[in-house]
Amino acid sequence: MKVTIVSPERTLFAGDAISISVPGAKGRFEVLRHHAPIISSLTNGQIHCKGENVTVIDIKGGFIEVARDEVFVCVEV
Repeated sequence: MKVTIVSPERTLFAGDAISISVPGAKGRFEVLRHHAPIISSLTNGQIHCKGENVTVIDIKGGFIEVARDEVFVCVEV
C-alpha cells in the first residue's frame, strides 16, 4: 500500500509499506493492505511504518486517513 506521512514542515515518509502502526485516540492500531476506510485522530506516541526497512517517527498528534490501499498521515513532530 502507498503511505505518505507529512508534517507542516516537510514530508517525513513517502513510499510503499506492508503495514503502519499508529497511536490512535482510542488506542494503538495497525493498518494492512485492504484495510477498511477510516479517518482517526492520533495522539502522542510513535508511528512504525514497515516496508523494506522500519521507519519510526515520534509524533505529538495528528490524523490518519485510509482509503483504497492508500494511507495519508498528517502529524505534528
